[in-house]
This record gives sequence, structure tokens and C-alpha cells, in this order.
Amino acid sequence: MSGRLSVVATPIGNLEDITYRAVRVLGEVDLIAAEDTRSARKLLGRYGVRKETVSVFAGNEARRTEELLTRLVAGDHVALISESGTPGVSDPGERLIRRCIDAGIEVDVVPGPSAVTTALVLSGLPAARFTFLGFLPRAGGRRREVLEQLRFEPGTLVLYESPRRVHQTLQDLLATLGEREAALARELTKRHQEVVREPLSALVARFKEQPARGEVTLVIGPGREDDALPGEALDREILARLGRGESPAQISQALRFHGKRAVYQRALRLRDRGEPTP
Repeated sequence: MSGRLSVVATPIGNLEDITYRAVRVLGEVDLIAAEDTRSARKLLGRYGVRKETVSVFAGNEARRTEELLTRLVAGDHVALISESGTPGVSDPGERLIRRCIDAGIEVDVVPGPSAVTTALVLSGLPAARFTFLGFLPRAGGRRREVLEQLRFEPGTLVLYESPRRVHQTLQDLLATLGEREAALARELTKRHQEVVREPLSALVARFKEQPARGEVTLVIGPGREDDALPGEALDREILARLGRGESPAQISQALRFHGKRAVYQRALRLRDRGEPTP
């Protein structure tokens, strides 16, 4: 009989932010797979949990996944924890979860703290529809491509960023998206928690000379209806995307701010008409 994988959310800063259920499960399992064994020991020691613990981080995730799968197939109950928050959300864990599902091993989630929802709510920006981006690509064509796709994203955007790259990312967001309401949240739930709620241009100016410190979550408000491109500009945007090899379906998804069906039909007409691409 196969075992069970429990994906356990842990505090994102304040060690008091852990559920009774999480502590119980961590005390019941046969093995704890942790992204950072040092932070895991600190958390487990706080709640008197003494269990075998192994590391699972980006550098050893592929190998460790197979080792853990062997334990799970043999019947062990394994808990997966990240350094903070929920494993698999911009942290190692997705590979193991997928392998367990494919192998028919039971997977359960013990929910808990999340920097995504904490920052989103603290920002005061619309939360009914949002897109979580994790970390943006660091540089190059892929970064520009992702930023361009965000221009017409209708909801609020939430992303993580290294304090060393915050200023550059804020500049890139302002250049691509234009002026938006935004919030920078850092050190969430910790003693020096700070949330700065200002337009993107003001955040760029603030963090030019004063680099952000600690773990940072950025929340960018949605665009306005009048940000939509006028007809000729929209055609140029569609043609440029056709020239890069995007399909009408992909273009309608990227430009859904303008109405997916309308953009799809427009892209089909421009493609079939054989319009020259920029």
C-alpha cells in the first residue's frame, strides 16, 4: 500500500502563523522534505517536532524526487515544506507533486500563509481578478516578451522580486504598462513589515536611491479601459504579433483586454488578407 504526500504551508515570516493541523501533520509523518533544513529545524524546534528531515531544493530536486517517491511507494507518509509559504508556488515541490499524482499516490495540502494573498489584500488594489507571475525572467528577450503580454492583462498583477532587482523591474513595468497604481510589500508578517502604496513612477523614484531590503512582493493595479489601443494601433500590434509567429488564438489571449472574440476575428482577417507585418 502506497503512502501519502502532505504538502504543508509554513509561515512566511512570523512563526506563530502556523495552523494546529500543520503542527499535527508534521508530528505524524515519517519524513519531512524541506527546501531549507536550517529554517525547518528552527520551525520544528519551536513546536517540539522531531522528525527525520532531508533537503529538497532546486539543485537536487530531480534526484531527491525519485528518492522520496521510493519512500512513498513503500508506504511512508512524507511532508513537503518550503522555506516559507506553500511548496510548488515559486518554490521546489511541483515536480514531486506531479510524480506522485502520476503514480497514483495520495496528495493532500495543508493550507496556510501565502505572500501572494497577504500582499494583494494589504495593497488595497482590486482582488476579484488577479494574475500571479512568480518571478519575472531576469533579462533578455523572454523578459520583454512576458512584459509585453502583461500590457493588456485586465486584472491586478502580483509578482515576487529580488531586492537587488526591484528598481529595474519597477522601471520595466512603468515603461511597458504605463502609470498604474501599485504597492511594494516587503518582510511580510515580520517585525519590519512595510507596504508602500504609490503609483509606479513614485515607486521608481523612491527605490532608485534607497534599495528595498528583505523579501519583496509587488502588486500592480489593473489598467483602465481608456488604456485600450485605438483601431489602427491595435491592428499594428496584431500584425507585429503575427510577424513573431503568434497564432490568432494566442493573440486574442494576450490582447483580451480588447475582447477575445473581437481580437481573434480581427487577427484572422489580417492574417488571411496577407497584410505585411512590421
